[in-house]
Amino acid sequence: MRTLSVSATSFGGEPVRLSDLLARGPVVLDGAMGTELDARGVDTRNALWSARALTTAPDLVREVHSDYLDAGARVITTNTYQATLPALIRSGEDAAGARRVIAVGARLAKEAARRFGEEHPEESVLVAGGIGPYGAYLADGSEYTGAYDIDIPEDPGFQEVHLPRIEVLVGEGIHLFALETIPRLDEAQALVAMVKGLAPRAECWVSFQVRSDGARLADGAPLAEAAAWGAQEEMVVAVGINCVAPGVVARALPVLRAATGKPLAAYPNAGDLYDPATKTWQSTGDRAGIPALAPSWIDAGVRLVGGCCRTRPAQISELARAVCP
Repeated sequence: MRTLSVSATSFGGEPVRLSDLLARGPVVLDGAMGTELDARGVDTRNALWSARALTTAPDLVREVHSDYLDAGARVITTNTYQATLPALIRSGEDAAGARRVIAVGARLAKEAARRFGEEHPEESVLVAGGIGPYGAYLADGSEYTGAYDIDIPEDPGFQEVHLPRIEVLVGEGIHLFALETIPRLDEAQALVAMVKGLAPRAECWVSFQVRSDGARLADGAPLAEAAAWGAQEEMVVAVGINCVAPGVVARALPVLRAATGKPLAAYPNAGDLYDPATKTWQSTGDRAGIPALAPSWIDAGVRLVGGCCRTRPAQISELARAVCP
């Protein structure tokens, strides 16, 4: 497999889209933002998690984006997974200030991508708007269970968590979205509908949170049903899983592949478990290396591959060498 080096305007003068890159081979995603901020002295043990750094350490956020690009990532995700209007207001921002914080998340990623592109004009780099699930706003670990008792999509609180963030990101010129760690199919469907309503020509990938059997979403629904839905959505250019232990990926891929012919996405965590009470990670002993496992995932149909929590630029560098030698 060869490294992707497509000019950003090589397709009839139009900007390159993720679907263009996926058609040409594996595309490497970045790794964890919160883990890297922790390593650089930013305390993320709060309800905003890594999004707190958008106001307290923006230069470090930009630096992390740049380090992942230097490591070989060609899609970086804005640090907005947990940056929602109600969460930011709860932390002390007013509504206008909360929107400005979300906008900063887009601008920092775009600035890192612009700088990298100036130094490496032969490379295509895309910025995806990071959209975490409703459970991330709750900050109680429920993105790993889907156990939030609301009416999706009608609940006003659900709308207030998701819609303003998408509005701000679209306003900042983001036209690719990472809908990630989604534990429920109805939430994925609602998010795609929101993106479609605000940016009909946008693309997105949907990455689900699944149980350890690799066959069921976090809320217990069949993964195959979710993948089959994604197969029918034109806006969805890849379907997959993220923030699971690396060993779960191999169990989930056959389920995904049987339900959709679209490119698959896989970006597991490092194999640890999250404790929502202490907001810390605990080792499980499942430390199978993502770079070592990734070539077999590529053989199974994965085209969007990276790392999630507890992964760092060094692992993304190894991953890029493994899948794009």
